[in-house]
Amino acid sequence: MLAWYENVPVLSYLVLRGRCRSCGTSISPMYPIIESITGAMFLAGYLWYGPSALLGVRLLFGCAMIVLFVIDLQHKILPNVITLPGIVVGFLLSEVAGPGWLPSLIGIAVGAGSLFAIAEIYYRVRHEEGLGMGDVKMLGMIGAFLGWKMVLVTLVLSSIAGSIVGIGVLVAKKESLKYALPFGTFLAVGALVAAVAGDSLVNWYLQFYR
Repeated sequence: MLAWYENVPVLSYLVLRGRCRSCGTSISPMYPIIESITGAMFLAGYLWYGPSALLGVRLLFGCAMIVLFVIDLQHKILPNVITLPGIVVGFLLSEVAGPGWLPSLIGIAVGAGSLFAIAEIYYRVRHEEGLGMGDVKMLGMIGAFLGWKMVLVTLVLSSIAGSIVGIGVLVAKKESLKYALPFGTFLAVGALVAAVAGDSLVNWYLQFYR
């Protein structure tokens, strides 16, 4: 029979000292880290949005981004089982607590379309894949939830972060220029920042043109 604490995230890891209760096998610290981040996101989301439909939609979106972040970081894949239903769900919820159906629809087109165009141009020029279709579908999902404006913010933020990390990897590890970064991890971070602070970032940027 399981002890009560074995169903409590993070606490079970600490009590069991990072090992399986049955066989003693070491458990990756990745699990309590992700559990802690998810818990912090729920708390921050409640404090930021309050009890509302928007809170529920953003927490659903945030959980999906965390899952995609970890999967792409570890395995360099973005499962269709998350991204494709995510596009549909994001669009259906856009009128409940989102950008509205039209910005959501345009967001899907801009998100998926922009990365698809970049991937297609790269392939035709270099004759090799530079971006996977998982990234295309993930950005389409982000557009469904956040709308086309925040898709552009996400793309800018993730590209900047990816460039900085990529240069750091090349310098530190002396990797080839063909070293593949899990771009979905940067899309996830960029999308979460855009969801919370995207409007403020856009307004800050536009002030330089006023």
